[in-house]
Amino acid sequence: MTTTRRFRADDDLFRFNSVNLDAFTETYGFRFYMQYQSEYPEFNFVQESLSGEVQGYVLGKSEGAGAGWHAHVTAVTVSPEFRRQGLASQLMTRLESIGKLEHARFVDLFVRTSNSNAVDFYKKRGYIVYRRVIGYYSGNNPEDAYDMRKAIPEFDPEGASVVPVTRPVYPKDLEWD
Repeated sequence: MTTTRRFRADDDLFRFNSVNLDAFTETYGFRFYMQYQSEYPEFNFVQESLSGEVQGYVLGKSEGAGAGWHAHVTAVTVSPEFRRQGLASQLMTRLESIGKLEHARFVDLFVRTSNSNAVDFYKKRGYIVYRRVIGYYSGNNPEDAYDMRKAIPEFDPEGASVVPVTRPVYPKDLEWD
């Protein structure tokens, strides 16, 4: 049995290291998590066991303007020992519902092109590969990303926000509203 609740920076930051232990999970600095907690608290959730063990989390935000107004999934991850139990789906459903409340036209996220499990997971949830971003992930293992999107029908009934872009783009070409 698990529960989904709002992220609490003062407590959760010191309890979720075990969730960040795989190669596909981006780990951020303390300030990054604190910024999300202070600016977008409604988009940040933790999945925990009844005993209080953090099993996963999602961080997100709303951004853009006009037709580009959307909810963005910054990070979603589940600890390896709790995967394949539907926890990531619960977290994504919660974030997507907040996106609806914010009148977002779509939800987007970036995922490593090599992370086929995640790509398949998002596709099953209705996300499409909107475009490829060359060299999005830098550092020791530079890699391209898929920018994946899912329209929110209430605010984009024609799906205009998810029509794929066929040519790849570079990080410098992305809009960071």
